[in-house]
Amino acid sequence: MKKLFIAAMAMACASQMSAQTALSDELAFKIKNEAFANSTIDELAEYMTDLLGPRLAASQGKLRSEELVAKKMTEMGLSNARIERATDFNKGGWDNTKNYVAMTAPYYCSFAANPRAWSGSTKGMVKGEVVYVDALNSEADIEKYKGKLAGKIVLLPVTQTYQISFAPLATRLTDEQLAEMELDSRAAVTGGAARPAYDRAAMMKLREVQNKFTAMVKSEGALAVIRTSGTFNVTSGNGVNYKIGDPEPLPEITLPLEDGGRMARLLKRGEKVEMELDVQNVFTNNAQINNVVAEIPGTDPKLKNEVVLVGAHLDSWHGGTGGADNSSGCMVMMEALRIIKALGISPRRTIRVALWGGEEQGLYGSRGYLENNLYTYDKDKKLPGYDNFALYLNMDNGSGRFRGIYLEQNDLAVPYFKTWGKAIESLGFKTVSLRKTGSTDHVTFDQIGLPAYQFIQDRLEYSRTYHTNMDTYERLSLDDLKIDAAMVAWLALSAAQDDARVPFKPGLPKKGTKPLY
Repeated sequence: MKKLFIAAMAMACASQMSAQTALSDELAFKIKNEAFANSTIDELAEYMTDLLGPRLAASQGKLRSEELVAKKMTEMGLSNARIERATDFNKGGWDNTKNYVAMTAPYYCSFAANPRAWSGSTKGMVKGEVVYVDALNSEADIEKYKGKLAGKIVLLPVTQTYQISFAPLATRLTDEQLAEMELDSRAAVTGGAARPAYDRAAMMKLREVQNKFTAMVKSEGALAVIRTSGTFNVTSGNGVNYKIGDPEPLPEITLPLEDGGRMARLLKRGEKVEMELDVQNVFTNNAQINNVVAEIPGTDPKLKNEVVLVGAHLDSWHGGTGGADNSSGCMVMMEALRIIKALGISPRRTIRVALWGGEEQGLYGSRGYLENNLYTYDKDKKLPGYDNFALYLNMDNGSGRFRGIYLEQNDLAVPYFKTWGKAIESLGFKTVSLRKTGSTDHVTFDQIGLPAYQFIQDRLEYSRTYHTNMDTYERLSLDDLKIDAAMVAWLALSAAQDDARVPFKPGLPKKGTKPLY
């Protein structure tokens, strides 16, 4: 009898752990109707791009945007809209205030350029001859330019070539691609040619050579450094190697491949190339990263302290206005909470939106949130918020439509999203994938076993847009974003109302866990 009782209890517990509740069709109708009939996405799109402007981590532009977004959240009826300090940031703030770059010989051409983040300013308008560096692979390459760089503008090696592409810039995921995503990648058969081994020593040696050259360029009194990028990528890594208190670096400019390549070819032909620059950047000792947070408070006496978290990163690179990366995600998450609030729904669990800072430099905002509220790496200690963490939904793949969700190999989460997802299949949410996807804020939480997931999305003009000066309002697919907001509202509310919670990954966090970024 005792054995039967224990078995029955075990079955009851197992049932409770996997007991997902589908909300009513009537509620699904109301959410969809509010999302499409009364959407604020059109207005939010201009607010979060044109009005906010560039939002580089810790910059004055980012601080300004935080104030504006907190104000907007309050206007939308969300509770306790606030700016929270996340963590320290030793690079400090950096803002570009003037940017003029032109070639003046052998003829005049004004370039659409961007300064590299955390690079220095020119001394007003400067003019100089361009010196092309054709290779930087060894100490011998450095010696070729020794004593030749004073008063010059140094054009670093142009290593990319333009290739005509006949593929469309924007595509939708096909049914075949989505079906493949449903297969568990852990069971995939590996084969074919092995990837070349990563030669860390060789990479470190090359970096050492490049750093020595950079030091020589500055010591000899060059005016500026010019880099090129095939997609007009304004990042060049995480910007110039600078931290608060360092001497101001040399001015560094990023040009599109078409402009850098043009000058390189002219110089190789023996033509004299000259440029003029007036680039002004302002450094501030703002050694912190902030998040912007608001919520709809939970009302269930037993569940109100549990949190369903939705988020996206607010910071952007400085070349555009961060439209796809990642105003799109911020807009969707804010709109999702507005939809729930507008319907007068009082969720059982708290539904919180967090717009992260410093994602581009290494997930600073979400990591700070985790270490302040959920888990401390230094002490391998769970904080009170850990056990109250119900779910995190993240968006950071542009403004394309959601087609499903990546569940980070958490088999225990599948039944929840299969149940909750039925009401939004008509919107295109059909693929529940166990695959992992990386490089954005959900990784912060998944790393210690918390249920944190990124959506499968159609990637619209991804390579043309991300981290470029073209990442603006024009990159937004507003119709897709309205659909995405409806999906987030439904999934967040489903998680907030369900009797059960998505289980954490078993065995995590492990003692000695260290952040990936």
